Amino acid sequence: MYIDVRWDMGTVPLKIDRRRLGSIIEPKTVRVREEAGHLHSILDSHNGQPSFPEFLAASDGKILFIVNDATRPTPTPKLLEILKEDLEGYDVDFLVATGTHQPPSEEELEQILGRVVRTHWYGHVWAHDARNKEELEYLGETSRGVPLWINRRVLEAERLVLVNSVEPHYFAGYTGGRKSIFPGVAGFETVQANHRLALEPEAEILSLEGNPVHEDMVESIAIFREKTGNMPIFSIQMVLDRQHRIHSVHAGELEKSFADAVEHADMHYVVDVPEAADIVITVASYPMDYDLYQSQKAIENGSLMLKENGILILVSKCRHGIGDETFFNLLAEQPSPQAVLDSIKGEYVLGYHKAARLAHISKKAEIWGVTSIPPEDMEAAFIRPFADVQKAVDAALFRKGPSASVVLLTDGTVTVPRVPDRDMITAPRL
Repeated sequence: MYIDVRWDMGTVPLKIDRRRLGSIIEPKTVRVREEAGHLHSILDSHNGQPSFPEFLAASDGKILFIVNDATRPTPTPKLLEILKEDLEGYDVDFLVATGTHQPPSEEELEQILGRVVRTHWYGHVWAHDARNKEELEYLGETSRGVPLWINRRVLEAERLVLVNSVEPHYFAGYTGGRKSIFPGVAGFETVQANHRLALEPEAEILSLEGNPVHEDMVESIAIFREKTGNMPIFSIQMVLDRQHRIHSVHAGELEKSFADAVEHADMHYVVDVPEAADIVITVASYPMDYDLYQSQKAIENGSLMLKENGILILVSKCRHGIGDETFFNLLAEQPSPQAVLDSIKGEYVLGYHKAARLAHISKKAEIWGVTSIPPEDMEAAFIRPFADVQKAVDAALFRKGPSASVVLLTDGTVTVPRVPDRDMITAPRL
């Protein structure tokens, strides 16, 4: 049989004996409402708190929208197209929450915000730069010693609108919500210190309570609120389907909208599977195939249903190569996965959590990769490179033998397989 496997913005064919393929795991099929009507109904409703029009009407100064960058599929352009009439007459700016990623290009800004912003609010769009101290202001530190640096434009606003999408995250528990500010528009030192907590075993996917990364972000938001006199925040959290269409919208108060979105994200993204497999093909679909750094989420999720000593095949264009090279350099400098884990016990640098998790998986299984990254770089990261999906799958089937079970995870960056009574293998114990 032939299967279309996502690659970049299209697909590539994979031929495989149907008897060898155990299952194809996709994000759950859910009913998608008419997007414009659904958004308006949510934003205009009260539910015991101000509606979005009321939130706007109470403004007497700068309204700052904080939106995701190009590494996230958040349908911000759809939302802004719907809201453009509501926003007329208000003093509105847009800040792209890059975290520590590179500022977006002009082409990426069009992708992030759509033409409506470039047309109606030209000159009111900014990209966060975590390394530019001149754009940052210090707020103090959390109880875990994380220094809080934040983009000064956030503090200069009169009120905030946070636009995000929520799905499971491999060490923060879930994306969205509090992440718009921390790490979205935080300083590099802040992000580095917070992400160091990802090395703790409690920092796991689907986990919030007791997760040090999440709890530190929540505390950071509390400090931000205190320092700004409880600056008004309107939160718009979306849960998307596998075509990145809006499945549900949760708006209003930050903590409640995030909690409601998490509940829907669980129903949408977590897929129960009966047992682990010998070979897992995990796809980082567009736009999460941005680089290897982002595509690692597909490796993490695929490993949740991989047998020890199995083969995990990553399929990702990695359009921008390695990405943040800190984690890659650590891998490349060490002779073995165990040596990587040993080296991280000393000084931590942002990106080392990625290296630790990749090394941890590499100790228990083989990682193969179909990407556009040079083969020598893939090998340096303990990933066996292949030129195309067909060659990788054929080689894996030959290696594991006729009784090997094969599973295809069609959207590995956002689909979380859950195998009953099985411990996760992706949280390293250093």
